[in-house]
Amino acid sequence: MKATRIRAVRIRGGLSLRVDARACTVVVLLVLAALAASVALIGTGDFPISAADVLRTLTGDGTRIQEYIVRDLRLPRVLVGLLVGAALGLGGALFQSISRNPLGSPDVLGLGQGATAGALVVIVLFSGSATAVTLGALAGGLVTGFAIYLLAWKRGVHGYRLVLVGIGVSAIVTAVNGYLLTKADIVDAARAVVWMTGSLNGRDWTQVWPLLVLCAVLVPLVLVNARGLLMTEMGDDLSYALGVRVERVRMVLMVSAVLLTSGATAAVGPVGFVALTAPQLARRLTRSPGPNLVPAMCMGATLLIVADLVSQRAFGADQLPVGVVTGVIGGAYLLWLLVTERRAGRI
Repeated sequence: MKATRIRAVRIRGGLSLRVDARACTVVVLLVLAALAASVALIGTGDFPISAADVLRTLTGDGTRIQEYIVRDLRLPRVLVGLLVGAALGLGGALFQSISRNPLGSPDVLGLGQGATAGALVVIVLFSGSATAVTLGALAGGLVTGFAIYLLAWKRGVHGYRLVLVGIGVSAIVTAVNGYLLTKADIVDAARAVVWMTGSLNGRDWTQVWPLLVLCAVLVPLVLVNARGLLMTEMGDDLSYALGVRVERVRMVLMVSAVLLTSGATAAVGPVGFVALTAPQLARRLTRSPGPNLVPAMCMGATLLIVADLVSQRAFGADQLPVGVVTGVIGGAYLLWLLVTERRAGRI
């Protein structure tokens, strides 16, 4: 890391903060890209609205029909996309940092499959409402995360053991999901398959507020423990010597990552590979060591909104779920990552 990239900012009281100029620049550019894509996405649909009209409507100067389309129909969808992408990006960065493995993301560890299992149980066995499906998905993700943590525990949770246990749990839960689909009638099976694709279609303010509360509580909690997480990447013995309560930090951050991932999946269904790719892309852009939590969060939000914009512009409004687009992009990235890791001798 070049010394010229680090800036020391002195604040009142004699305290100082170290600021990575490149990382800050990346965060600002990602936020601007997410906002620009959001404006373009709000204006995209069967009733197209120019970017200027979208901005005027958001400030209260639009017509009545524009107010309805922008504020009641499209803005909630975009906000859900931003919050879900941010939650998945942050959750993925936490898991990859805790496991010290670029493959240690919720997609690989099976949290998405666990949330899917919870939703399928509600749909197939109880024909539950949309709210019940959301709660079932949240419960399924939490139970799966708890099971992975217990099975991976052996005088602490470490690296490849967490990934291997997660892969095994993912395979089991995937089999359970297949079994549940075979037991469903045609109506419930179709409903389940639609949910399993991961889509922002039909999302409204009832999904925005729970996600906003979840992020408002967990993001500050994660950032408060970010220093401890950075220290654990240097090894447990050194972290303990420096006064870091390693297992407490890991427990708090793993629970936060599970809640973020489960909440995002419960809101829109399993959106694949955002949690895997966002932290990796953020790290490559910032070129900074450590978990890069804030850049990963911004990258996740940008990725999901841009993917939804691409799907709507290429295939028309509500024709292609965003989970299909992220799956294609993320699958290609995963193959590239596996080849790179193999060439480097790490797998």
